[in-house]
Amino acid sequence: MPLKNYALLKGRPINNRLATGASPHYQVLVSADGTQYRIAINVRSQDGSEVEFLVRSHFEHPIVDGLKQFSEGLHELQSKPGGVALDFIRANLMQPWELKPLPMSAAGPDNDLNEKIDSYVQRAMSDEEALIYAFGDTWGPEEKADRFFGFRPGRGIHDIHFNQGNPPGSHDQDNGPWQDGGLIFEFPAQQQWVAIFLKFQSQAWHSDDDSGGVILPRDSDHPNAPHTPPSRDQIPPFDVPDGLVRIIAAYVNDVRTPERETVTLLNTADVDVDLDGWQIKDKHKNAMTLSGKIAAGATMVVPIAAPVALSNKGGIITLLNASGVKVHGVFYTREQAAQPGRTIPFQF
Repeated sequence: MPLKNYALLKGRPINNRLATGASPHYQVLVSADGTQYRIAINVRSQDGSEVEFLVRSHFEHPIVDGLKQFSEGLHELQSKPGGVALDFIRANLMQPWELKPLPMSAAGPDNDLNEKIDSYVQRAMSDEEALIYAFGDTWGPEEKADRFFGFRPGRGIHDIHFNQGNPPGSHDQDNGPWQDGGLIFEFPAQQQWVAIFLKFQSQAWHSDDDSGGVILPRDSDHPNAPHTPPSRDQIPPFDVPDGLVRIIAAYVNDVRTPERETVTLLNTADVDVDLDGWQIKDKHKNAMTLSGKIAAGATMVVPIAAPVALSNKGGIITLLNASGVKVHGVFYTREQAAQPGRTIPFQF
């Protein structure tokens, strides 16, 4: 069962509390058009393990254009592609190897989650134009006052983290696609967006498109363990698909009529890869099927065909293997697609 009240909160951060205690959450008090809310951000797993995190200090993604359209306040979101709903996997917000575990608190500067989150919250509180966008599950309004900041009625948003791939147990009922949490800051004066993404180590990277439940690896010595994505520079074994074949470029905005669009693939493996049954999907999850082989170390330029279309207003491109498991994914912005005839390169 997915989250009950998936939503986006947009407002001004005006106070904070560092995470402490047995179930530590970093707390942010937000004022949204005169109404107060609390954001509760997990910084340590219930099993005591470190939370994986990623900070994008210059966040660029097609959803930024959509976020600008929201007014301050709490907004219910539909868990589906094409809008601003977050999905770490399907919206290609990151490569899995970019997420790194970090302790809640540690001696020294800028080396724990409390400090990572606090640095941007403090910056946003000191900037009268800055805004915070929190994605997650809502609670309230409650009859009692908020336990941290005292405003009444208590209300807020939590589950500000990956909300799928939970193993069977106490949290698997929260699994679902297109309902991930996240924290995004807007600093208008600097024309800068910052994103913070969090994931528990117990959560599998690959999940079912319908339920958000764990996709178990096949032919594994640990059949109940989640996929373990490789590092950026490691060629993965075949039972861990991430990055085996990568999207390295796309031709989106053609100068001819009718337009011709292409995606360029790179085989990172030392053997040929059979692409029969593989798919490319666009931001609306329209799919086209691939065929043929891509030689070891070679590239392949794939002509894009309907129903897949690469929008000039920004989009995402996802590569799935014949089992329907994501192998690689990228995104591009409206600005990157604005120049006709230009091929957009991707870092991976």
